[in-house]
Amino acid sequence: MTRIRLPASRMATRRGLLHMATAASVATALPGRATARDLPPDDPTLARLTAQWSTPPLPPIREEDALLAIAHISPVTDGGWSSLHNRAVQAVHAAFPRLRTVWVENVPFSADAERILRQFVAEGANMVLAGADYGDFLTDVAERAPEVAFVQCDSNRLAHNVGWYYIAHWYASYVIGIAAGRLTRTGRLGFIASFPLPSVYGSANALLLGARSVRPDTTMHVVSINAWFDPQGALGAAAALADNGCDVLAGIMDEPSYLRLAQQRGLWGIMSSTDQRASGPDAYLSSVVYDFRNYYVDQVRARLEGSWTPTARLLPLGAGVDRDAWGARVPEAVRRQADAARDRIMAGWSPFVGPLRDTHDRIRVASGERMDDFSLYHWNWPLNGVHGLD
Repeated sequence: MTRIRLPASRMATRRGLLHMATAASVATALPGRATARDLPPDDPTLARLTAQWSTPPLPPIREEDALLAIAHISPVTDGGWSSLHNRAVQAVHAAFPRLRTVWVENVPFSADAERILRQFVAEGANMVLAGADYGDFLTDVAERAPEVAFVQCDSNRLAHNVGWYYIAHWYASYVIGIAAGRLTRTGRLGFIASFPLPSVYGSANALLLGARSVRPDTTMHVVSINAWFDPQGALGAAAALADNGCDVLAGIMDEPSYLRLAQQRGLWGIMSSTDQRASGPDAYLSSVVYDFRNYYVDQVRARLEGSWTPTARLLPLGAGVDRDAWGARVPEAVRRQADAARDRIMAGWSPFVGPLRDTHDRIRVASGERMDDFSLYHWNWPLNGVHGLD
């Protein structure tokens, strides 16, 4: 692996380095899972958004001439979000061994991001995949590089050469929430949050809805730490929640510090991104796990073949996001009850049906009304029973 130096970042603690990899440096077999083209149709709203940008596809590229660039939001060794995206890059190398890649980790949300993205283009990248929404920093670069395909995760921006994707994680959260509702003794769930963002609202709300389907008096208590990767901050938040009587801890963090605390205190822990049970084998309930491998491969294949066009996509339950294997101490009866709901969701049922009220007891979703995936993706209000996320 060759390292290419970039100019020093003004944010030294978030500095990224540009790396170049070849097929010899990474190789992994693709699992026998559905590719994006095999998945069910997108939500109608997403399909309408994509139709607005039905532009001619970018021209094909020979595999040996192609350069893929990846912007990681955190270290690829974080064991969570960026590790998953790095596994997806490895899957791309396995599928296209002659393709080259460059990547940067710890890309900040600042002008440094634009500088790094411009460097990708200058290096000759044909496609840029970003593990987060870099907003104008990315779209400004994309406007000046119309021959380059840009795809960013957890975004809302489409342009003639910019697409986005995310995972419909709320369904897996609901399923795991059922198990949490069965296992909590106090009826108080704790959630370690990064920022008050739709991904956080959706996760906390879905967990609570699942728990309340089996224990209606369950409440969710949230502490935000203003970071995705802050082990000490997450540990402090988890301790405060545990001291407040929360006996199930959940969150969207890129590391497992709060699972270790759950292990020490005899609590349950619900994780995100990957299987992290090794950090708390007795406390591990499950995790909302993501898999971007087939999506990455599908996007790169389309770019190489000359069929790539910008799309908006939410990877569904069972093909991009799911619950992890249950923890060793989760009783069989609890597993069966939660998985029965998963089976219903896979068959088309949705638990996100009104009436749903917010923390001020206002009706937000009318009785009988179903929240579609686009609404769930933009969920920006806390359910009644969620405390600390206003």
